[in-house]
Amino acid sequence: MSGRPRSGNSLLRMPSARIALVILAGILFLTIFGSVLAPQNPLTINSSALFQGPSRAHWLGTDYLGRDVLSRLMAGTRLSVLTALEAVGIGLVAGVPLGVATVFLGRVFDFIANRVADALLTLPSIFFVVAVTAALGNGLVQAMFPVGILLVPAFFRITRSATLEFTGAQYVEAAELMGGSKPHVIRVHVMRKVFPTIAVTTATVTGAALLSVSFLTFLGIGVQPPAPTWGGVLSSDLNYLNLAPWAPFIPGALIAITVGALNALADAYRDRTGPGTLLLPAADPVIKTHSTLTPAEAADAA
Repeated sequence: MSGRPRSGNSLLRMPSARIALVILAGILFLTIFGSVLAPQNPLTINSSALFQGPSRAHWLGTDYLGRDVLSRLMAGTRLSVLTALEAVGIGLVAGVPLGVATVFLGRVFDFIANRVADALLTLPSIFFVVAVTAALGNGLVQAMFPVGILLVPAFFRITRSATLEFTGAQYVEAAELMGGSKPHVIRVHVMRKVFPTIAVTTATVTGAALLSVSFLTFLGIGVQPPAPTWGGVLSSDLNYLNLAPWAPFIPGALIAITVGALNALADAYRDRTGPGTLLLPAADPVIKTHSTLTPAEAADAA
């Protein structure tokens, strides 16, 4: 029996995907159990152990207050990852339904939604985040809410473009002519084809959101000291480069490896499912996707 191989099986045969999944599984494990498994209390100050290098007692050394760096990174994984997922969830929940709805609710709704997306894209992101965080209260959870709002246009435009690709297919028109309701047609005949594009976008945007979390905590936005975060550890290390020049490489490498794994997984899944390359020029965002129709459906649509 011929046909496309299963996505999961094919994905696991790709070395880059396997490596990325192992890395992300480790990050997920730290997100759940990092605080419990931390070898020392990440908040304990030890003035007699300032800026110590890696040793048996402190595998990654200590910071400017003598706190164990490994424990702070392990404990800070949960807050860093969960707040990044918060922003992605906001963008996903708001952007995807709007992207699908614009295709089916007429030109007026489509025009208004596109203009709102354009307006969000023109906002100076850092000032918008600072203003909203000041209004909601200085916390990392509050700070990621405006970041999620800024992610809505990406999900909206990508979903809209992918949905437009399939709404003109003959099997979708046939489903409507046979009496299928719009919600049924969208759920059964459109969303299952749009899903690969959304999955790739989610993985890529999650990496961007994680960088946003690190950047905001690096600037001191949304941080409630002494709570540890990846960006917060990196920021504090950079203030003492003359005393511990090696220190920033540890949290920086953790952030880079995690973001790289997310991008590698997104690339592998895109190559497997074929949703195409997503292009988002800053001046004039244009989304391009390739068809994910199976050969049989492509022949029907032709």
